[in-house]
Amino acid sequence: MANQGAKKRKEENARHMSKLLRLIIGCNVVYVVARMLIFHSSFTWKHWIGLILTSVAYALPYQQLASMAKPTYSDNGELEDGGFDMSSGGVCEYLHDIIYITSFVQITSIISDKFWYTYLVIPAFGAYKASGLIKFFLSHDSEGMMEDEKARKKREKTERKASRGKIMKTRAR
Repeated sequence: MANQGAKKRKEENARHMSKLLRLIIGCNVVYVVARMLIFHSSFTWKHWIGLILTSVAYALPYQQLASMAKPTYSDNGELEDGGFDMSSGGVCEYLHDIIYITSFVQITSIISDKFWYTYLVIPAFGAYKASGLIKFFLSHDSEGMMEDEKARKKREKTERKASRGKIMKTRAR
C-alpha cells in the first residue's frame, strides 16, 4: 500500500506521454502524406523548413515533459516519486500548449500556408506575460514608497487611538 500515489502518478504520466507521442507521430504522418505525396506539386523548400521547425517544436517540449514525468527510484529499486504531475499548470501547461499549437499549425498548413502565422501566438503570449512581470517590478518600486507612507500614517493613527484609551459610557443604575 505504500507509495500508491507514486505508482498511480507513474502510470498516469506514462499514459499521458504515450498519448502525446501518438499525437506528434499522427500529425507528422498526416503532414508528410498529405503535403509530400498528395500535394507534391506545391511542396517547396519552405515546406522542408516548416517540417524541420515543427519537428524541433515537438521535440524540445516533449523531451522536457518526458524528463519531468520521469519517476525516481531509490538505491534498492523502490519507487520514490512517480514524477511531476502533468495536469498541473505553470511551465508544464506552457509546454503542452506549444505541442498543441504546433500540431494545429502543422495540420492546418496543409490547407493554407497562412496558418504558419499562428505560431506568432507563442512569442506574443510570452511578451504579454513578460510585460506584466516587468510592469509589476517597475510599479512595485515606485509604489513602494507611497505604500510605505500610507502604511506609516495608518500605523501612527492606530497608535494614537490606542494610546488615548477607550472611554466607555456606562449606564448608571
